[in-house]
Amino acid sequence: MNVNSHRVSEEETYQRIDKVLTKLLPEVSRSQIQSWIKSGHVLVNQAPVKNNYKCEPDAVISWEIPEPEEMEIKAEDIPIEIVYEDKDVLVVNKPRGMVVHPSIGHSSETLVNALLHHCNDLSGINGVIRPGIVHRIDRDTSGLLMVAKNDQAHQALAEQLQAKTVKRSYVALVHGAIPHEYGTIEAPIARDPKDRQSMTVVTGGRDAITHFEVIERINQLFTYVKCVLETGRTHQIRVHMKYIGFPLVGDPKYGQRKSLSMNGQALHAQELGFEHPTTKEWLQFTVEPPEEFNEALKKIREMH
Repeated sequence: MNVNSHRVSEEETYQRIDKVLTKLLPEVSRSQIQSWIKSGHVLVNQAPVKNNYKCEPDAVISWEIPEPEEMEIKAEDIPIEIVYEDKDVLVVNKPRGMVVHPSIGHSSETLVNALLHHCNDLSGINGVIRPGIVHRIDRDTSGLLMVAKNDQAHQALAEQLQAKTVKRSYVALVHGAIPHEYGTIEAPIARDPKDRQSMTVVTGGRDAITHFEVIERINQLFTYVKCVLETGRTHQIRVHMKYIGFPLVGDPKYGQRKSLSMNGQALHAQELGFEHPTTKEWLQFTVEPPEEFNEALKKIREMH
């Protein structure tokens, strides 16, 4: 295990150690850091401390990142809608409410568990927990996802995502009447320093670009909108639409307190287009939003 160290700066003096480490390790949650401190993986001047320890001037914090515990991922007979499949790739219409891959707290009933039952050949680039997964969509977002069935296909699809040549368009219901027919939101996204479970627009975050087009304005209260991703940051559409003042309907994290109750955000990955990794043929798929999304749209249209 690699041991890392950091000398406490003047600015960090007398701050809690878990807070200091959260700033140093933006990709790690505060609760994860607290568990490392508790289990002795974090030392100050070579001695263990508690989570509420306040950093003394010039103290040296050292930490080692423990090896992740191997999760056993089981194949599960869960029905999934396969939109396209050949020996290299698979395109699936993920239902809302389904997590893409196993993680702490979600070790079963994920898309990966279902895929492992459906086929044995998935790429191993992302390891045991995420076989075949090239990109993700949130648990409560429904729609199209591409899956790689071998490492060569995975590499080719990942390169297309990096080169921004994959076409990914979503439909969403947002609060408010967007005044422009078209627009581009270019605002960097990173983890929210005040809430580690959320993302936010922040200076110095990762580049994030979303294009949008109004499909329909409804009763001057809502807009049915199409969003096209140029980049694929975590929660990108949800964060960007909130940032310009039009949060998604039903979004429990970034939405309004009063919204339609619909078990998560009204967001659906409707179109997916990419170059086939072997044949180089352009493949494009479209799936209509699920019933719950259409029900919300109908309810909104009936409001006066």
